[in-house]
Amino acid sequence: MRTIGQIRQQIDREVFDYQRLLQCLTTYAKPRDRVKRLLDAGDIVRVKKGLYVFGDAYRRAPVSRELLANLIYGPSYISLDYALAWHGLIPERVTTVTSVTTGRSRSFTTPFGIFTYRSLPEPRYATAVLLQQGENESFLLASPEKALADKVWDDKRFSGATVAAYEDYLAHDLRVDIERLRLLDGERLEAVCVAYSSRKIDRLIRYVNTLREPARA
Repeated sequence: MRTIGQIRQQIDREVFDYQRLLQCLTTYAKPRDRVKRLLDAGDIVRVKKGLYVFGDAYRRAPVSRELLANLIYGPSYISLDYALAWHGLIPERVTTVTSVTTGRSRSFTTPFGIFTYRSLPEPRYATAVLLQQGENESFLLASPEKALADKVWDDKRFSGATVAAYEDYLAHDLRVDIERLRLLDGERLEAVCVAYSSRKIDRLIRYVNTLREPARA
């Protein structure tokens, strides 16, 4: 019979799914009962149905909440407020990990925090995404240009009826660091604008480009 130590030797990552766990329990006639005992003992922790991490005593590295966000619900990548904070565009520490997805909008409360997902159609979803290397794991993260567009699009309180309206909205409503907007990548901004095909996002990009113009001179 497999002990938790033996299971730990077989699974080299901190996050694993139910099928990977079952591969370690082939000697059990009732592997589901063994999974329940592992959960009850705290040897493993259920993040959501079918997704687990090792308990504190068997963890070799901190659990990456960013990787969990990619795995809890997909396809998805981190964007919106969490990505804006990650890139230093807003000063607030964001505790909820926010993502976009081609599926339905969802929210999950887990032992590792709250994870929310906002729905985007495929053309608006599949552009300007980065494979970001974290401390222990890599994960999918919106570029700063995409995270900003996703946030503005998702904020239904703001209509973005004119280019001039973005100055106050970004600086005061979202508390975006305006100086950092000057450093955004022009090619990515254009790609995001094309992907969204939206007047609201077009005006956002036009405003950001007015900030970038002195830097290009």
